[in-house]
Amino acid sequence: MPQDGLDTNGRAPPARQEALRRSLMAAGLGLGFVTAGLAAVWLCAATLPPLDLAAATARSTVVLDRSGTLLRSFATADGRWRLPVTAEAVDPRFRAMLLAYEDRRFAHHPGIDPAALLRAAGQWLTRGRIVSGGSTLSMQVARLVEPRRERSLGAKLRQMVRAVTLERRLGKPGMLDLYLALAPYGGPLEGVRAASLAYFGREPARLTAAQAALLVALPQAPEARRPDRFPDRARAARDRVLDIASARGLLTETEAEAAKAEPVPAGRKPFPMRAAHAAEEAVAADPANPAIRLAIDAPLQERLEALAAERAAAAGPDLSAAILVLDNRDGRILAQVGSAGYLDVRRRGAIDMTLAIRSPGSALKPFVYAMAFEDGLAHPETLLEDRPTRFSASYAPENFDLTFQGTVTARRALQLSLNVPAVALMEAVGPARFIARLRAAGAGIQLPRDAAPGLPVALGGLGITLTDLARLYAGFARGGTLPDLQRRVESAPPGPGHQVTGPVAAWYIADILRGTPPPENALPNRIAYKTGTSYGYRDAWAAGFDRRVTVAVWVGRPDGAAVPGLVGRIVAAPILFDAFARLGGESEPIPRPAGTLMAGSGSLPPPLRRLGRDAAGAPGPTLRIAYPPDGARIDLGLTPGGSGGGAAGSPGLALKALGGVPPLTWLIDGQPVTQTLRHRAEWFPQGAGFARISIVDSTGASDSVAVRLE
Repeated sequence: MPQDGLDTNGRAPPARQEALRRSLMAAGLGLGFVTAGLAAVWLCAATLPPLDLAAATARSTVVLDRSGTLLRSFATADGRWRLPVTAEAVDPRFRAMLLAYEDRRFAHHPGIDPAALLRAAGQWLTRGRIVSGGSTLSMQVARLVEPRRERSLGAKLRQMVRAVTLERRLGKPGMLDLYLALAPYGGPLEGVRAASLAYFGREPARLTAAQAALLVALPQAPEARRPDRFPDRARAARDRVLDIASARGLLTETEAEAAKAEPVPAGRKPFPMRAAHAAEEAVAADPANPAIRLAIDAPLQERLEALAAERAAAAGPDLSAAILVLDNRDGRILAQVGSAGYLDVRRRGAIDMTLAIRSPGSALKPFVYAMAFEDGLAHPETLLEDRPTRFSASYAPENFDLTFQGTVTARRALQLSLNVPAVALMEAVGPARFIARLRAAGAGIQLPRDAAPGLPVALGGLGITLTDLARLYAGFARGGTLPDLQRRVESAPPGPGHQVTGPVAAWYIADILRGTPPPENALPNRIAYKTGTSYGYRDAWAAGFDRRVTVAVWVGRPDGAAVPGLVGRIVAAPILFDAFARLGGESEPIPRPAGTLMAGSGSLPPPLRRLGRDAAGAPGPTLRIAYPPDGARIDLGLTPGGSGGGAAGSPGLALKALGGVPPLTWLIDGQPVTQTLRHRAEWFPQGAGFARISIVDSTGASDSVAVRLE
């Protein structure tokens, strides 16, 4: 009995024989075509020059935060947005859809897929036209690496050669990374990361099914399918990818239908531009580095940028604001808000006001007090006079509110930011010495042109940047030692820092400023802070700190124009307290160091009870320390941290003074150690190291030297 489809002689009918013959012929021709093509590939390979990947590996420069979050990116030299990306940083569902749609056998072929070429050849022979091109993902990478306009057999052979070469050179992971970085997405967008940020405003690490499908579909026809120009075409292409993903088991039908219901993006979103000024400055300082990591914390930066924009808008037109946050432990800049909006032309947002030199008003008064405390001229409970006073023929300062408080403690005078006591202390400290101390600590102090340091520097008669002010205030939280600023994650380990005052004086200031009345609706005793208002209401300042961080705030017009009513306490202080609230966590007070003198005004040594300028009695001969001389290195056979203090056999240092009115009080690092009617005394050091030796007589006259004990 004949088998199905065969005649009685066991042969196929003529029609079927013809179809079989044609199929075998097509297969043979296709195999021959593939064989000939592969031979042509190898012949072509011998004629091609070496492949140059320099242009393909160029990427947009990116500036990242401390944890790797993108702060700001910059276009390449030719104006393209090609952000660095690797397959591991892309949603796995996107990768699966990409391979299912573009190259199912990507993991197994050497760059050329013979099966795909055979299928393409067979379709061409049987249908008389190209149905599918047989191009692999690797061949697409080759076309992106070495773009050529012509679409010829020679160009296709060249792609095949380059695909195999790239596969051998980079391997599968490298090929996939290169595709993800170079795939075109319309206009200047190249690579899946740039496209994801531009169309969805998010990194490609987590994508919805609809987003992943759209990013798979766009490189096929990036200009014709741009969703911001041709949303219907983009949607249709996306839905085809979703159908294929569903057919191949990557999505369920329900998931695919839900994804199709998502709208395609109607436009492009701006690239992230957090810490725009800091990023720009980092790139200018290191232009050859493609990826710069700053110490900035991106979430904090974003919160404070929003705060600056909100408060500047509420303060008035044309005003800007700047905020700087330092980590007191190592000087890392955790946030740098240079303006109320980088792109805000009216507020001149492109100017980084954290680096602009402006008058600080009263913001530097704490450093005048700190030097007076360190020199033994005053104590927080020393009585000062806040009365109309003429310090020279032409200089008689007044308080901000045009009133006077009479006799007040130094603590109260600083908390109320009284001007006359601050100038009196500056007179005792010496303006030139004050400026020299700040500059020696690294602050870029600028004085008016051709002006010598004078008493007005106590009230803001100089220029300083917000960055330097923040660094100076961080010194109070660090026992008087200023940190070296750490702008980048990979910065060198911080050095020992620069000493601006001693630990006792630094703590006195922290303790005083922590008690400063807070602005309205803020909790008291949370942070130590001080405000400042420059002459003519041009700049409003506030700087505060706790044990963890220091925050400095500036508000004003970048062009320096006056703004009536622009007062530090009213405008800048609320921003400061809000910034601390957005930092999170509880504020931590500064621990009290050894050697602090806790006493009321009446319990202080007589020379410290009242500032010398106002003390009773006529001044005697000029008081000065005769021994040891300033800057001396004295070998007492000490060891660091060794014992002393009068123990048997411990070395003592002779102290000698000339002039002054007894009794004389000797102080070491601001702490009284002995009081005597004679001009000679002896001090027993606790160990080797630096020490500041001061003397104060009964009128308040003083002198001070710094020595190194060995």
